[in-house]
Amino acid sequence: MDKKQQLADLERRAELGGGETRIKRQHDAGKLTARERMSALFDPGTFEELDKFVTHRGRDFGMDQQIVPGDGVIAGHGRVDGRPVYAFAQDFTVFGGSLSETNAAKIVKIMDRAMKLGAPIVGLNDSGGARIQEGVLSLGGYADIFLRNTLASGVVPQISAIMGPCAGGAVYSPAITDFNIMVERTSYMFVTGPDVIKTVTHEAVTKEELGGAMTHNARSGVAHFAVADDRECLALIRDLLSFLPSNNLDDPPRLETADPLDREDAALDRLVPDSPTQPYDMLDLIHAVADEAYFLEVHRHYARNLIVGFARLSGQPVGIVANQPAHLAGTLDIDASVKGARFVRFCDAFNIPLVTFEDVPGFLPGTVQEYGGIIRHGAKLLYAFAEATVPKVTVITRKAYGGAYCVMASKHIRTDLNYAWPTAEIAVMGPEGAVNILYKRELDAASDVVRLRAEKVAEFREKFANPYVAAARGFVDEVIGPRQTRPKLIAALASLATKRDSNPPKKHGNIPL
Repeated sequence: MDKKQQLADLERRAELGGGETRIKRQHDAGKLTARERMSALFDPGTFEELDKFVTHRGRDFGMDQQIVPGDGVIAGHGRVDGRPVYAFAQDFTVFGGSLSETNAAKIVKIMDRAMKLGAPIVGLNDSGGARIQEGVLSLGGYADIFLRNTLASGVVPQISAIMGPCAGGAVYSPAITDFNIMVERTSYMFVTGPDVIKTVTHEAVTKEELGGAMTHNARSGVAHFAVADDRECLALIRDLLSFLPSNNLDDPPRLETADPLDREDAALDRLVPDSPTQPYDMLDLIHAVADEAYFLEVHRHYARNLIVGFARLSGQPVGIVANQPAHLAGTLDIDASVKGARFVRFCDAFNIPLVTFEDVPGFLPGTVQEYGGIIRHGAKLLYAFAEATVPKVTVITRKAYGGAYCVMASKHIRTDLNYAWPTAEIAVMGPEGAVNILYKRELDAASDVVRLRAEKVAEFREKFANPYVAAARGFVDEVIGPRQTRPKLIAALASLATKRDSNPPKKHGNIPL
């Protein structure tokens, strides 16, 4: 065989992966192959593959008779919207995508290179786990990857897509990365599978119930997005990358927009109901102010009392954090606090300004929350906002009560500009609770308790449940008309474009984990 023919044969074998039968099985399961996934992820014609001919070194258990160029992982770099990105895709058609010593080295190589060159890392996971035939060598490969995930954290964005099985030690790499996307019905994640669980705890559970896409999106919070199929997953990765800088030294990419910078929305004047206990949908406000009304919500199915995600204002990417009055009255609980803290810290690490929309009556009360550590978990969100040095702007739409007022990017924790709508109520607590404490003796002695309480509630609301006491102290920079919110935010961010802030020199803080 001449040298050209030898190269062509190696290319063909590498691109065929596990063979036509296994490729068909992948398609029959509703999944793209690893190569098809890479093709859909990158701009056409830009993918450059590395280590295409790498093979495993195992010689036990008949592995010397099963050698496939590439060894079950496709790795390399290309461009997404013209910007460089590094990626790897596990190939389930080759040894079930199992991790070997050599294909782990392929993954580590592109991670190291992405770190040096300041480019995002995307991992497309579809693997049966560690290659059993290699023993500790494959486990060592996982640890090598975990180390790179940790070193890359906060340096370059890391996105994981779970597009098939991801079990055992394999789950910890996606857990360290910034965003996890799961494909419904074809992906799952768990540390121990249903069979082991049944043996040890006698619980009967299916793979989908234990670690399917909606389990981790709605219950555990491990995953940030759930999508219908592989193509939607890859399109989402491209969309997500469009909001992110390539690394922690770059600014997020700006896009041109035809949406007027001075656009006002009269509907916002009617958004907050007259009744202080009536809910409304905070997403209506977010869509009203965002460029082209587009909002990429993160963790949409998890802790729905807090909204986080990405939007653009005058073409500039911003991270949105907002209480959701339509769910649990917008209170902060354990899950919402952790969800918000992680998102805030990501935005701060990657120079993405933070916009907070606040309508929070407080922390969710109850023994479940207290025993679960709401104090510690709530402190995570407080810590994240206080630590963040990116531009921070807050808009209080209605309630801002008690400690939750402090936590939600208040002026006191270095937020740059704080606005309030005329409907804002900034106080230690709501009028009803305050009256019960302040006028307890009078109420106990009153002949007409209902009338007296109503009078005192109205008096307290008139005096304190408004934005003007806070504005008089400078805790609110300006009280604005709701319809002005978009132009005010755009002007605020423009004024903060040259902001420079820092934290005291230290190795790292000790966030209350």
